[in-house]
Amino acid sequence: MQYTTLVDEFEHYSTWREAVYVRVEALRDWLEAQELGDAESGVRLNQLLARLQDDTLNVAFVAEFSRGKSELINAIFFSDYRQRVLPSSAGRTTMCPTELFFDPLHRPSLRLLPIDTRTREGSIADFKRDADAWTEFPLNLDSAEEMSATLVRLADTLDVDVSTAEAFGLINPDDEDTAHTLEHDGSIAIPRWRHALINFPHPLLKQGLVILDTPGLNAIGTEPELTFNLLPNAHAVMFLLAADTGVTRSDIEIWRHIASVQSASRARLVVLNKIDGLWDELKTPAQINAEIAKQVASSAALLDLPAGQVYPVSAQKGLVAKVRDDAALLAKSRLPELEAALTQELIPCKQTLVSESSRAAVEDVVIRATELLETRLATLQDQVDELQLLRGKNRDVIQHMMIKANDDKEQFERGLEQFNALRSVFATQVDALRRQLGMQGLRHEVDLTRQAMEKSHFSAGLREAMSRFFRQVGSNLDGSAEAIGEIRAMMTAMYRKFSDEHGLAAVSPPDHSLHKYHREMARLERIFDERFNTVFKMLTVGQSQLTARFFETLASKVVQVFELANSETESWLKALIAPMETQVREHKLQLKRRLESVSRIHAATETLDERIAELEASIGIVSDQLDSLARINLRIADALADELGGPSLARTA
Repeated sequence: MQYTTLVDEFEHYSTWREAVYVRVEALRDWLEAQELGDAESGVRLNQLLARLQDDTLNVAFVAEFSRGKSELINAIFFSDYRQRVLPSSAGRTTMCPTELFFDPLHRPSLRLLPIDTRTREGSIADFKRDADAWTEFPLNLDSAEEMSATLVRLADTLDVDVSTAEAFGLINPDDEDTAHTLEHDGSIAIPRWRHALINFPHPLLKQGLVILDTPGLNAIGTEPELTFNLLPNAHAVMFLLAADTGVTRSDIEIWRHIASVQSASRARLVVLNKIDGLWDELKTPAQINAEIAKQVASSAALLDLPAGQVYPVSAQKGLVAKVRDDAALLAKSRLPELEAALTQELIPCKQTLVSESSRAAVEDVVIRATELLETRLATLQDQVDELQLLRGKNRDVIQHMMIKANDDKEQFERGLEQFNALRSVFATQVDALRRQLGMQGLRHEVDLTRQAMEKSHFSAGLREAMSRFFRQVGSNLDGSAEAIGEIRAMMTAMYRKFSDEHGLAAVSPPDHSLHKYHREMARLERIFDERFNTVFKMLTVGQSQLTARFFETLASKVVQVFELANSETESWLKALIAPMETQVREHKLQLKRRLESVSRIHAATETLDERIAELEASIGIVSDQLDSLARINLRIADALADELGGPSLARTA
């Protein structure tokens, strides 16, 4: 059976994304050339182009150690490289969470965050902005041996005393299991590194693939950013079991953790790896398949899943088969079935998300430009009709038309005074909104909460600090939502007033809601509460210390959420006022031209036919612009609707 591989499908997706980029870029350039764009439209399209260019596809591999994650990553993504990119051997090969990606602005390298940064304030995201915090090793792409030797550092450990391990938040010295891990001299082996970043110029990584390798439940517990950021943001999670160990208690805990933090809309696949351990030369193929099916059914039952959602594979044999071009061994490894499932779940979901966000942004810009052109067209046609009526009329009639044009201009200028007064009120309301939703106030709340937690030595105090923080954040969001409603109501009334009094095109101000940010805050609070009562008790870290670290990372996530809310609200505020400003500017220009036209005709009636001809030529130009805009919009819609695997749109754009 022939399968479309994830590599092939991701390449098709990248081609589709490039086609959309080219056509959105054409829209932006055309609007600029025709002088039809405004500042807000330019910002929206440039933001969309930046998202398309920097778009990533995040796949997380999650399991306890020694389940074969690194080998599966090598088999699925890097077999064409004809070597193992990630080290894979017996025992624990990856001791810290590891991200694989490609950044063309930096050299290929392995960057490692020392474990002692656990004693410093800040999340992984904070440390990513501090280049000096990392230890960097260049990757020699011309030497497989040197590159492999460099990447082996992912497995580095340190022998430290119990107090040091406790200070790093890795153990609880009072826990019974900790005693079994101590050496005779009282030392304990811990990971040397806290986090790893591999910048590697693989073709898939160049196209935006980002891979997260997570080494076990202890890493999930001690690095809360995995809980609050990296895992929830993954577009797919590959959860690995091992056929030789079956489903262990820690496997079940990890699975429950994944289900609790990841959206149901994201892909989750369970992989039963190392089925080659069941290949017994003394058994028939039917007996071997029956044994594998039994393991699949047992694993599915323990995870409360249909058996069809558990994929048995041999990552090691699949990698060997791909490197050696052994079709029979590849089929026996069952890797193609897993790749097909990942392809069918991951890529279409990702394409839908990108398509929907792109379509919404383009539609807003196109509608705004279309309304502007239609207003311009209607105004020009009104002027033609008005001048047509002047044919054969005497100078008194033309004088009357001139007086009327002046009256309309003066009435509009009085309306402009009201508009400018409105803008002053608008600015005052916006300032009040920014104070409630702004980052300065939020960071102050974060600092107050951290201080309260540091002073508390009991879980009740920690909980109260957390609860007060969420109450304050919720209150800020509620107040911001109320302010947004008042601002929109005011602008809706002003739009209606200008439309009725001056004949401007009817425009409905865009909606804006903070509801999704309310939901995100509720999700973060729920996750923290669940972790406090479940995962915390299972891990070997002191509850007080782990709670403080979790909340510090949680606070960092809340800051990110507020930054997104601020950015989206600022864009909405611009979108709210920009159409009105554009229409006012356009109407003022057309009134000026109308007055100039009638004045010229009043001075020399023989210019009447000439002016009508000029206006009709302008009507033709605007009509052509509307047609061109519709064609450009249709080309973008065609690109967005294109099915993956079709012909390359980028080449025909």
